[in-house]
Amino acid sequence: MSAIPRLITVVGATGAQGGGLVRAILDDPDGGFRVRAITRDPTSDKAKALAALGADVVQADLDDARSLKKAFDGAWGAYCVTNYWEHYSPEKEITQAQHLAEAAFHADVEHVIWSTLEDTRLAVPLDDDRMPTLMGQYKVPHFDAKGYANSEFTERDVPTTFLLTSFYWDNLIHFGMSPQRGADGRLALVLPMADKALPGIAVADIGKCAYGIFRAGADTIGKTIGVAGEHLTGDEMAGALSDTLGEPVVYVAMDPADYRALGFPGADDLGNMFQYKAEFNDAFRGARDVATARRLNPELLTFRDWLGMHAGELKAA
Repeated sequence: MSAIPRLITVVGATGAQGGGLVRAILDDPDGGFRVRAITRDPTSDKAKALAALGADVVQADLDDARSLKKAFDGAWGAYCVTNYWEHYSPEKEITQAQHLAEAAFHADVEHVIWSTLEDTRLAVPLDDDRMPTLMGQYKVPHFDAKGYANSEFTERDVPTTFLLTSFYWDNLIHFGMSPQRGADGRLALVLPMADKALPGIAVADIGKCAYGIFRAGADTIGKTIGVAGEHLTGDEMAGALSDTLGEPVVYVAMDPADYRALGFPGADDLGNMFQYKAEFNDAFRGARDVATARRLNPELLTFRDWLGMHAGELKAA
């Protein structure tokens, strides 16, 4: 490590992934890094909390290329992430990735991590009717946009590590995916994954793994690294939930078509996503290695670890 701490600019610092990375950097004061936390609203409670912990909180907006260039100025590293679920627009997400790549190139950042996902159209072409084409040109919009946007970094020769994330276990609390009580009175975990295992992770661990990538340095540049805390079937997840909640939880393997028909915003996207994860399970799981995640983050949580920390929130969900 250099004597002068290296500055890492973290986009989405008050969000799930970025917040985990900011805290990982701040929790390691002798690690050789300092952090600039980027947020649209530095006056928010989350931003103020990061500032109180020692982060340099700076305002910037993914839709404002000029603000990003200013926020990236002087940075050695940058963590780049977008949030499709704020706007449901793949085109906007691609434009935001372009702004991020331009800012990193303009600032001559030495190491960028781009939080990405697979472009599912490489495996399921638009004319493949096993799942519907959405918005005219996507299969899984929130995957495809990120995967397509990888080229924004490679075409500019930005020194980038491509980080493949996994299903957030935190979705069980914050995304309406917690076990629901059915007409029979029993709790059911509903996922359209058939009998296939789903790579999952505690969202805070994504940030800790990203910190491990930055610490690993140049050896990770140009590589795609996927992380997961565990790969679990629906039955295995339901079993762990049963023990945590103190009552039986059954796994219901919904058909992806039925999931798409649920009608909530993004249901068709998520239905296609789960179908993709199930039908290409070996490749999807193979890209997300638990051992690699644990090397990057020795504190990596298992699903039961995570459940033990969030039992109260799950019971209230």
